[in-house]
Amino acid sequence: QVQLVESGGGLVQPGGSLRLSCAASGTIFSINAMSWSRQAPGKQRELAASITSDGTANYADSVKGRFTISSDNAKNTVYLHMNSLKPEDTAVYYCNVQYISRWGTEAASWGQGTQVTVSS
Repeated sequence: QVQLVESGGGLVQPGGSLRLSCAASGTIFSINAMSWSRQAPGKQRELAASITSDGTANYADSVKGRFTISSDNAKNTVYLHMNSLKPEDTAVYYCNVQYISRWGTEAASWGQGTQVTVSS
């Protein structure tokens, strides 16, 4: 079993910043990649940013230049630093971890989601 604990969401004014955190624990041997996706009301979930175990990051065009994803491999934790937030960034943000289990199988887990609301 793998558990993901997310934190850092909340209400912020346009132009503000937030940092999301996601800590993974459980039967993980190694992590291949971690990512943040988001889902706004009435819309499909979309990938916002991802980072591989070697530190390669990728971003959706909508967040490029404003969001930064980083990870602490020793703590199995991924962060999403969000700057210059816009009302259209309002969504539930979900953490995802792709990992190798202690039994050698590849698997993935999702966090429970954390709400980010950008509004004045």
